[in-house]
This record gives sequence, structure tokens and C-alpha cells, in this order.
Amino acid sequence: MYDLIIIGGGPAGLTAALYAARGGLKTVVLESMMPGGQAASTEKIDNFPGFPEGVSGFDLMNSFYKQALNQGAEFIFQQVESMELSDPVKKIITTEQTLEAKAVIIAAGSKPTFLGVKGEDTFHGRGVSYCATCDGAFYKGKKVAVVGGGNAALEEGVYLTKFASQVYIIHRRDEFRASHIAVERAKENPKVQFILNTVVEEIIGSDKVEKLSLKNVKTQEKEDLPVDGIFVYVGTQPNTQFVSGYFKTDERGYIITDELLRTNIAGVFAAGDIRNTPLRQVATAVGDGALAAVQVEKYLSETEKQK
Repeated sequence: MYDLIIIGGGPAGLTAALYAARGGLKTVVLESMMPGGQAASTEKIDNFPGFPEGVSGFDLMNSFYKQALNQGAEFIFQQVESMELSDPVKKIITTEQTLEAKAVIIAAGSKPTFLGVKGEDTFHGRGVSYCATCDGAFYKGKKVAVVGGGNAALEEGVYLTKFASQVYIIHRRDEFRASHIAVERAKENPKVQFILNTVVEEIIGSDKVEKLSLKNVKTQEKEDLPVDGIFVYVGTQPNTQFVSGYFKTDERGYIITDELLRTNIAGVFAAGDIRNTPLRQVATAVGDGALAAVQVEKYLSETEKQK
């Protein structure tokens, strides 16, 4: 019997583990892969406070992991298959065992929706990115493409003009899903060029991205576009395949919480990218993890008093 089971070992889960274990709770983290989540696969993070020269995502997350271990958190590297959450004692069923706890934090994160084109996997981290805030500074004076038609694509495209000499925004339709103001800001920026009614068919390069193979969906004409990087904003997906049906979610499937990160199930909290948050960054995930752990402590204390 654990006090707390944390599902997901990304920045939110690792921070929650650190705070909970340090607070004296018997804590276990369930992670299906390696600690750190998406952040661990980021080549360099230079917007996390305390690292003036930036830091490797793997190194930063490994430090989070070691710190949680040092405070007494346990880690089990298994895939969660199902859960039983309605009773005061929560049951988490993995591929190998069933674990029990008095409280649960869901911190399984989200993942970007991929384009699914040739070269995307090959050049991940070498010109293919899904986070302008994370990687934009690497493209000073260079040409980049942004793929997508929503607010994220338009807003991040404008953000990239702080660094890049040219930003191409590629969208498969001739109208954007983004807000009017986001579109107007992009239109007014001299560094932004729209390429509409167009899809990316292939990402091409040798050691890194060098060009994109494009196709106009109306004329069927094809052309190559020389760029140094491509930022994909065709949506994100919460890693909620194992929690489907348990929680109230928004229209995109993200778990809805209140301001204290409580879900609609007593004793179950959600933190980080898996919840309906306006910003998905390591810094915000860390804040969520800390808050969720503290709220678990309060929940367990109140539950104990009621006995």
C-alpha cells in the first residue's frame, strides 16, 4: 500500500515525486519508458531558470530523477493498463502487477501530433521540432517552416521571427482556424510568408533538414522549399489511452482540473501536459507537480481526520 502513485515520470511527475517523498509520503512513480518524458529527448533547454548556458534535456531530467530517488521515491518501469479509482483505496493495474494507494496523480503528459511524412522521424531533433519556445533560438538568421493552421502555428510562427530571417507558414487550406488577430499579426510581420493550399510530402536532408518537398493540393504542383528547420503544429494528443472514460475532459481529451489540480474523482489529481493548461513547458509542469503533491498531502491529512 502506497500513500501516492504517480503515473508518468516527466517533469510534473518527477517534481511531484520529489515533493511527496520529501513530505514523508510513501510514493511510487509508474513510467512506461525512461524518466523525463518529452523533455528528456530535447537536445538543449535554455529557457529553464538556473541554466544561463542552457542544459541538455536528458541531463536536466536525469537530475530530477536522481533528486526524487534521493528523497525516497520509488520507480517502477511498467505500462499502466487500467485503473480502479472509485473507492478510497485506488488500484492501478500494470502489465505485471496491481498496485494500491490512497491517492493518485496522473502526470502522463501529452505528445505532438506528427505529420506522418517521410523524413520526420529521421530528422527529429535535427531540424524537426514541435516547440518553438524550446528550439527557436537555434535558428537565428535562418529560414524555417511552420506547418499548421491553428493559433499555435500562427502565434509560434510570429514568435520565430525573433530569431529566423524568414518564416514560411504552410497550411493545407486557404483559410486558417486561428483567431482573426493571430492571422492579422502574422500577415503584418514582414518575415512571415504564407504558403496555402499546400502540404509537406517529405522532409529532406543529409545530417540535418535542408529542404521540404511540397505539393499544392489544388493544382497538384510540386516544389522544393529550402529551409533549415520545420516546426510542426498540427495538434497535440494527451496520453490518456489508459484513463479514457474515468475523467471529465475538454473537447481535445485533456483532463479537466480545478485550480488545485483536483479531478472529478476524489483523491485523484492531474498535473502537467495531460491536463487542460494554457501552457505546456517544463517550468509550468514543475509548478503543477509541486502543487499536486502538496494537495495530496492535504487530502490525505483530511481523510485521516475523518476516520
